[in-house]
Amino acid sequence: QVQLVESGGGLVQPGGSLRLSCAASGSILSIRSMGWYRQSPGKQRELVAGVRSGGSTNYADSVKGRFTISRDNAKNTVYLQMNSLKPEDTAVYYCNAEIYIASGPPGFYAYWGQGTQVTVSS
Repeated sequence: QVQLVESGGGLVQPGGSLRLSCAASGSILSIRSMGWYRQSPGKQRELVAGVRSGGSTNYADSVKGRFTISRDNAKNTVYLQMNSLKPEDTAVYYCNAEIYIASGPPGFYAYWGQGTQVTVSS
């Protein structure tokens, strides 16, 4: 009943910018946290940025100062503004959310988006 739909990936030159969006929909009671992960071939999926229900954020050291995560609670949407992109940022980016649902049994569950490819290359 809950799904996350991502958009905004693509090909960009080094130093360029992209803005990823992830919208959650379905039988959502509340969202405790939302975040972005990425995975490139041969590497483990890693947390890029996260935002909690209280508004606190955290970032991977490799993206601090370049990426900004934000959240629109009214739209159940999280964004990742990526500036000064580097080739090392190339990966599939996945949206994640901890969502409280009323059944199934009720509780917080982790949901994942389908992934969106970000390629940084000249």
